[in-house]
Amino acid sequence: MKSSTPHPLRVFVVDESTLVRDRLARHIGPDGAACIVGEAEDVETALQGIADTEAEAVVLDLRLVDSNGMDLLHALRGRTDPIVTIVLTNYASPVFREASIAAGADYFFDKTTEFDLAMEAIARLAREKAEDRGRA
Repeated sequence: MKSSTPHPLRVFVVDESTLVRDRLARHIGPDGAACIVGEAEDVETALQGIADTEAEAVVLDLRLVDSNGMDLLHALRGRTDPIVTIVLTNYASPVFREASIAAGADYFFDKTTEFDLAMEAIARLAREKAEDRGRA
């Protein structure tokens, strides 16, 4: 079923694993309410891609090529325009969770046990965007 959302939630994916990026692409926005607008495996490429695509949400891993997700969270925290940050990682111990939230993550999910919850959060954000546009 096609969504009536004329402007889907724009999601940028940052993960070193092509397999994970492909899995996310299969799960994000099958109804058209969200779409992946770009991908990266390192902070520098991610920051440029996020700016170029005007992404509204970023799904990121803490482990990246030649960098880490904490660096990306810190860089995104300084933006003037709002962007939702969703950490989806296998480094899901309480220490990493607390550090990610302190660095500006809006959501934190364990890749192994909370993948579906992360997808539900993205779907909810997309619905909220559509509802906000409907009220405008």
